[in-house]
Amino acid sequence: MDIALATLLSPIVLFFLLGLGAALLRSQMTIPEAFAKGLAIYLMMSIGLKGGVEISKGQLGWDAGLVMMSAVGLSFLLPVLAFALLRLTTRLDRIDAAAAAAHYGSISIVTFVAAGQAVAAAGLEAAGYLVAVAALMEVPAIISALVIANRGGARSEAVAGSDKGELAREVLLNASVVVLLGALVIGWITGEAGMQAVAPFFVTPFQGVLCLFLLDMGLSAGRGLRNGWRQLGPGTIAFGVYMPLVSALLAAGVAALNGMPAGDAALLITLAASASYIAVPAAMRLAMPKARPSIYLTLSLGITFPFNLILGLPLYIWLAKMVSAGVA
Repeated sequence: MDIALATLLSPIVLFFLLGLGAALLRSQMTIPEAFAKGLAIYLMMSIGLKGGVEISKGQLGWDAGLVMMSAVGLSFLLPVLAFALLRLTTRLDRIDAAAAAAHYGSISIVTFVAAGQAVAAAGLEAAGYLVAVAALMEVPAIISALVIANRGGARSEAVAGSDKGELAREVLLNASVVVLLGALVIGWITGEAGMQAVAPFFVTPFQGVLCLFLLDMGLSAGRGLRNGWRQLGPGTIAFGVYMPLVSALLAAGVAALNGMPAGDAALLITLAASASYIAVPAAMRLAMPKARPSIYLTLSLGITFPFNLILGLPLYIWLAKMVSAGVA
């Protein structure tokens, strides 16, 4: 309960709720798109640099490698499970279900950043290599979704052969992957001394920039809910809430098998429970043009993202503590 209250009353959540409420009430408040993109790049650079510095201290060993492989396996598996649940419990066709499922195997880097702040506020520490885990979990879910769609005789919905190179570039070289991994490598090369040189820009203002970005995310989530909820039936809306919990339980099992400490487990659980709303939608526009963004974006950004930010994070931290205590 203390963790939940601390999360709910934190500035980042309150600014998100401000944006969400403003959009639902049809306020004219807006944040320029170019400015919002700049905020996103800043956050990814900052978290990547911090992760690289931690790795430079010698954290990247065999245990980290096992966690990375397990996370990639989860990213391949979760869309298959999500697709099966969507087909069983909703009226979505194969293409819409596959496109939505892809979002639930990939990750939300903003949820990951918010989780890092919540983990620190709970007095836990997390290893820097989990930034690399986040980057690795971006791509496999998209591959799984394409396989699912093609196996159902929907090959015509996938990218034509001439466009496969464009899809590969979109998936492997999307901005979040490039910035995260690039900043991670730079932080690893420059180490603690390099981080100290840029700390006044990348460390001190971080919390304030995160509040600004989450205000914009609240506006986006509210607009998505306001405009897209009519296309979501009760089963689809419920999926946006229970799927993160299913993913969190699977990730908790992975964390237990790998003997992860509570802070690391909390971030892995959050990554698995989050849903992409940046990299995967861009790939789906190319790979499955007939899938409806009003469904998959409203699910990931309008339902799952608010749920994770407001209620999920304290639950995932509690679950990580239980897993860690059981392993110990």
